[in-house]
Amino acid sequence: MPAKSAAQQKAAGAALAAKRGDAPKSKLRGASKSMEESMTRKELEEMASTPREGKPEHTGKSA
Repeated sequence: MPAKSAAQQKAAGAALAAKRGDAPKSKLRGASKSMEESMTRKELEEMASTPREGKPEHTGKSA
């Protein structure tokens, strides 16, 4: 499942680093913390490897 925004891709990268043991889990916050707990390493790798080019920084409702 590819990331839909640059922020989602960054959060997946942070969660993946913590899951691998490259970064402390205590440093995770928000989306990256829940991603680390709920997603498999393979899912995180797929999302984190999504190219950022052409992705919006955030997705959400437009006013």
